[in-house]
Amino acid sequence: MTNEQLVQHIFAGLGGQTNIVCVTNCMTRLRIQVREDNKIQEDALCRVEGVLGVVHDRTGYLEVVVGPGKSRKCADLCAARGIPTAAAPAVSTEKDWHDNKAAWKAGQENGRIRSMLKTFGEIFVPLLPGVIAAGLCSGLATLLTQVYPGYADNAFWSIVYNLLSLINASFMTYLTAWAGYRAAERFGATPILGGMLGMMTTLGNIDSIAKVLDLYNEAQPLDAVLRAGRGGVLAVVLGVWVLARIEKAVRRRIPDNLDIMFTPLITLVLCVVPYVLVIMPLTGFVSSGLCWLVEQVCMSTNPLVRILAGGISAALFLPMVAMGMHHGLVALYTVQLEELGFVTLYPALAMAGAGQVGATIAILLKAKKVHNQRLCSVIDGALPAGILGVGEPLIYGVTLPMGKPFFTAGFGAAFGGAFVMAMQVASTTWGPSGILAFPVMTAGPSGAVLSMLYYGIGLVISYLMGFLITNTFVSNAEVEQA
Repeated sequence: MTNEQLVQHIFAGLGGQTNIVCVTNCMTRLRIQVREDNKIQEDALCRVEGVLGVVHDRTGYLEVVVGPGKSRKCADLCAARGIPTAAAPAVSTEKDWHDNKAAWKAGQENGRIRSMLKTFGEIFVPLLPGVIAAGLCSGLATLLTQVYPGYADNAFWSIVYNLLSLINASFMTYLTAWAGYRAAERFGATPILGGMLGMMTTLGNIDSIAKVLDLYNEAQPLDAVLRAGRGGVLAVVLGVWVLARIEKAVRRRIPDNLDIMFTPLITLVLCVVPYVLVIMPLTGFVSSGLCWLVEQVCMSTNPLVRILAGGISAALFLPMVAMGMHHGLVALYTVQLEELGFVTLYPALAMAGAGQVGATIAILLKAKKVHNQRLCSVIDGALPAGILGVGEPLIYGVTLPMGKPFFTAGFGAAFGGAFVMAMQVASTTWGPSGILAFPVMTAGPSGAVLSMLYYGIGLVISYLMGFLITNTFVSNAEVEQA
């Protein structure tokens, strides 16, 4: 029986492909989650040629033992049929705005650009807890050095500083490895191989290779055609994409009993040369170009350029979120954080949520005036989250369904974005916004304390302008009918 036939028989024993939620694998087993447990025909599965055993010890989940090598090939066939490797996360948000979000997303076409940007989001969004933790610790460490310059002479504060720096370094030092691991999961490669490729990117052996090939710049290492870290996360994502295709091609040609030993080795050997000599230099030029372009706008010496850039970017961010285009910014944030140590665009974009808060407060007052209790109830649940920096309940529960407030919120945010970028506020990470973002807004040239102060002023400006513009252009009648 071929692997394709084996997968078909397993599907039949599970009640058909439509009953399967997700499939992943270990060394010898397919790990399968199903929708309806009573459709599983366990006896029939055990009789399938190639099935060495079935473990069904909990409802909705079972493991089918098919042997080493074969388990991965069968899992790849399942993925090729569109079966995900992980179940979608359970939704814990309120039903009304979530339904609105699902309906809005369902009506959008997934073009090539949108799909590419979504891929970056799928790779980097799971890294967000680490990004936020590292960024918060970096921001707090920076704040400590400026508030208490003599911290190193105090045993307690010296330990605090080093612990904060340790947490930050644990993520930033190995960022390319984390990105490689996640990209491999996304592209269907073996995750540890993706992590290894990402780790190679930052190792000193790259510098040694560059010197042998006369591609290293001793005077200005950062300008070298090839060096450790060149291309960063962009190189890793593209490299793992290539690795995934090489691995699948190799696995198809390797006998099952040799798969575990030789497929990883051959894959890495075939991938590492083009990765180091082609992908890293090329994506290095792209990364440097992106950082240079953003810096020319966001950190321009001309205040007018910064004001216009901040206002326009903040005004457009909410529509980008609604269209799913904001995923592409994650790659830009990551490149900036990796190469510069801070992010310049994110503080201005964080104003979009504040503008929406101001707009929602205006709508809430009007809703109370016209006795729209349903809308008041929705806002009461969503507004606190919006103030903290979680904007989706407000987007899909209030402003987007009403239409006009979605745009007046953006116009209000433009004023805060213009101010924040004019004052050159920079962040140590991305992710937190609203009042939760204060500890990460510490990387501006004015120093940590002033940078946080400017961010707070930007929030107030966005609240106020979002409120005033919405109050002016959204009528009581529109709120009453919402």
